[in-house]
This record gives sequence, C-alpha cells and structure tokens, in this order.
Amino acid sequence: MTAWREQFPALAQLVNGHPLAYLDSAATTLRPRAMIDELSRFDASDNANPSATLHTLARRAAQRYAAARQRVASFLNAADPGEIVFTKGTTEGINLVAAAWGPANLRAGDEIVLTIAEHYSNLLPWRALADRVGASIRIVDIGDDGVLSPSRVADACSSRTRLVAFSHVSNVLGIVNPAAEICAAARRRGALSLIDAAQSAPHLRLDVRSLGCDFLACSAHKLLGPMGIGVLWGRRELIEAMPPYQWGSNMAHEVDAASAQLEHGALKYQAGTPNVSGPVGLSAAIDLLDRIGADALANHDRLLVDHAARRFAGIKGLRVLGSLKPPGLRVPVFTFTLNDIPIPRIVQAMDVQGIAIRGGDMAALPLLKRFGVTAAARASCYLYTTTDEIDRFADVLRDLARP
Repeated sequence: MTAWREQFPALAQLVNGHPLAYLDSAATTLRPRAMIDELSRFDASDNANPSATLHTLARRAAQRYAAARQRVASFLNAADPGEIVFTKGTTEGINLVAAAWGPANLRAGDEIVLTIAEHYSNLLPWRALADRVGASIRIVDIGDDGVLSPSRVADACSSRTRLVAFSHVSNVLGIVNPAAEICAAARRRGALSLIDAAQSAPHLRLDVRSLGCDFLACSAHKLLGPMGIGVLWGRRELIEAMPPYQWGSNMAHEVDAASAQLEHGALKYQAGTPNVSGPVGLSAAIDLLDRIGADALANHDRLLVDHAARRFAGIKGLRVLGSLKPPGLRVPVFTFTLNDIPIPRIVQAMDVQGIAIRGGDMAALPLLKRFGVTAAARASCYLYTTTDEIDRFADVLRDLARP
C-alpha cells in the first residue's frame, strides 16, 4: 500500500514539526489526488444546473450525475440505479427512511430493534419515530468481546417487529458484524432490515443483494470522497412505495395547483437543484478503490490490526474496547483508555507528535457505558496508514503510561 500514499497530498505536511500520521479515518478519510483533480475538472468545465434538454454544460452535468448514480449502483451491486438515492450522508439517509417509510408502516405497539452499539445517527431517528407513532425500541446487547450475535437479534424480534437497524461495523469497536445473518434473522420474523454502512463501506466489498438487507446507508467522506454527499440504497419496491421526503423541483412533473406527477425511483427523493460535484467526487473515489482492489485493502487491514495488537500487548494500563481477535473480521479502528489519563491529555500528546486521533464519546455513549466508560480515545487507520505510524502511536502511549 505504500505506493498509494503518494495519492494523498495531506500526508506530505509536517504537523508540529513531525510528519503527519493521520489516525482519524473513521471520522473522515483523507482526500486522494485523483478525487481532488476530478472535482476540479468538473468545477472548472461542467458546473451547471443539470438538464438533459438544455445547453451543453447542463447536458454534461446531467450525464455526469447519471453516470455517478450508475457507478454507485455497481459499487453496491444494486439491481437498478433507481435504487440509489443521493443524500448528504449516512445520517440523512437513515433519517429519510425514518421520515418516509416509518409513519406509513409503523403503528402503535410495533417495535424497532436496534443494538447497544449504534451511533447516534442510527439511534435518535428511530427514537423520534417511535415517539411519534407510539412504537417501542428494543435494544440488543453485544458480548463482552464486542461481537453482535444474530441469535440475540432473532430473540429480540417478535411478531410486532417491523425493522431491525444496525451498524455493519461499529465506529467504536471496529468489529465486522455478520450482517447477512442478521438480515436473514429479521426477514424470518417478517421485519425489514437497515444497515448503517458508514464504517464498512470503506473497508469491505459491499453487495446489497448478498447481504439481503432492505436499506443501506453510507457516506462518501469516509471512503475517500467529499463531504456533504452520501448514499441511501433501498429495494426498488420500497423506494417506489415510500412517500417523498422533501418536495420541490426535479422530483415531480405535470404540476399544477391541485396535483403533481411524481418521478419514479430515487428521483422522487431528489428535490431541488442537486449536489452534482459530490457524486462526481464519490465516483472518482470508488474508481480509485477499485484500482487498489478489495483484497489488497483487506490484507492491509489485517496487517495493521495484527501489528497494532502486538504493539498494544506491552503497554501497561491500555484497554482497547472490543476484542482485537474476534471470531470474524475486524477493521483497524481502536478505541481505548489508558490508565486514568484524561482523554484530552492523550489526544493532545498525540497531536504534539503530529499524530491525529479522536477523543470523546464517539457519538455512541450507550456503547461506551456498556464498557464502563463515558469517554475514550480512538485511533482509526486506512489504506494510507503504515506500521511505522502505528509504532509512533504506540510509542506515545507507552511514554504516557510510564509512572
């Protein structure tokens, strides 16, 4: 993976006199040159309000927008580009389902099954929906090793369960949940399933048909793309049946004061002038990931996890949340505490050495409390991370741990 580091201009800088070690990729990945250049080309030559019937620039913008939708559909192995809704990010995608699908399909006494490991973006929309319609939320626990068992999900479902929503990979634990088995458990109970793929999309080859889910949401900025653009995938029949999320231009035609003919598929949810450059940037990021290859990325993830586990073993007082060697896959996301050292002090000590990590509750306080803490630090790696950078990180932890 070393050769790919040249794609990331941010890594050429010094931070506090040290080469940048960017270990905050679970929050936002660095931007590759290929994506930056593609965005610049679009902005310089094709930036127009898209239309298939107007001037040349508008037609080119429309073509780029449609091509990006097709590219994302291929990336997720979706059956139809009409299943791809462009959003602002994972959060908006989940909120769209809660707002559009929820009230039309949930009644008082129905249930939504979540897990203790959810990010706020896959918790709060469902709480608000449940309060609105009189439904209830059931929370599934994980094991002490951080692993989510499909049998626990199945046991939490009842005849009143309408939806199971869960993270494919926890932004705290980095453990890959058995998504296909969980979706199958929901389906056997007659419930739909929604996957929060914000953390899995950067690391795994996603196939919505093999996963067997009904909805999946992810964000571009976590997989080498720009901020402010995300994807909601939904099965075509669900996308067609749901009412619009917002109203305005481009999502309807033959409009008069009394009626409007809605567009079909994903276009029904794209009210107003779209963010065209975002999908263009996302498409370029996906192209780069395809050139790197899913197998090479998975091998690099394993290398980083194994190397980190070896280095962490000798640091007294270091507690990493979740198993470093779970039964299934794990991505290189490490959330930890170190003795009783305040989290801000750890983050600051890293920053002084040019190492970027994150600290706080990770927008997943229920999960942190499950492990007996209310704040933690997190180092998260990606394809541009090296074992040398993990060594630098571990050396700072070792120095902090010394009495």
